[in-house]
Amino acid sequence: MKILRFHLAAACACLALPAIAAAEYPDRPIRLVVPYAVGGTTDIIARVVGNKLGERLGQSVVIENRPGAGGSIGSAYAAKQPADGYTLVMAVESSHAVNPNVYARSAYDPVKDFAPISNLADVPNVLVVNPALPAQDLAGFLQLLKANPDKYAFGSSGNGGLSHMNGELFLKTTGTRMLHVPYKGLGPALNDLVAGQVQVVFDNIPSSNPLIQGQRIRPLAVAAKQRLKVLPDVPTYAEAGLPAMNNPSWFGLAAPAGTPAPVLDKLNAAVREALADPATAAAIEKQGAVPSPMSRDEFGALIAQSYGHWKTVVEEIKFEKMQ
Repeated sequence: MKILRFHLAAACACLALPAIAAAEYPDRPIRLVVPYAVGGTTDIIARVVGNKLGERLGQSVVIENRPGAGGSIGSAYAAKQPADGYTLVMAVESSHAVNPNVYARSAYDPVKDFAPISNLADVPNVLVVNPALPAQDLAGFLQLLKANPDKYAFGSSGNGGLSHMNGELFLKTTGTRMLHVPYKGLGPALNDLVAGQVQVVFDNIPSSNPLIQGQRIRPLAVAAKQRLKVLPDVPTYAEAGLPAMNNPSWFGLAAPAGTPAPVLDKLNAAVREALADPATAAAIEKQGAVPSPMSRDEFGALIAQSYGHWKTVVEEIKFEKMQ
């Protein structure tokens, strides 16, 4: 009987461990792995939310940039860390939906290897052109492309990147043809767009907006649920007749698979509190992004749906997967 009581007590203690861990969590700083370089959209959102998250949790959130291979290096690293809630990762559309589909072998499974916490922000994509291009709106741009197949070129952040795939999706959806010019990042692509070396870039708002406001490039459409405060005169893709392009990019937060549910719930609640803070929301909106917290299940469903979407696109455009 004593042995039975001992085993029952031990079992109860084991069942209580996650609750105890969640109650004490966190008792030391948290690492937030950003699988992209300092200064990019992912890094900016991570730092804005990370600071406020640290205040809510009572521990500092330390940003650790591990860029490379379109987000693969940092994401694969984060997936292999202890599932204790002390290593988190920015899970974004590029690294968790596009990237695993454009490589022949992926070092991680975006669904199975991570525990979703919450989306943080939706970042609208924007179609921008060189001002010398004789097209003032999307309809005029499509007429130009159809009359001149392969005459114009679009620049991207690199072969297989999100900006490249958005360009390919645009061409497939509209039945038009342009040349693709890959760059090592969107910065060089935008520089050549301004210079007229390429005529089109499929970018996101944070990096393009300063050039748009300076009238050095012209926006034709944005991928957003509604018109943006920073570009009130620019129609959404849906308004312009291309609803298939009207999906903003998502930038969220995840942990290694196996992280205890009570810890994930605590993180989700802290994210919601952080994004409800007016100063935090304003800092995100300043980047042209929209705060977009979700439940853990909702964010998990978004990752899976987006991964499936880009899998289909990659197959339909017959993209030659990279090694």
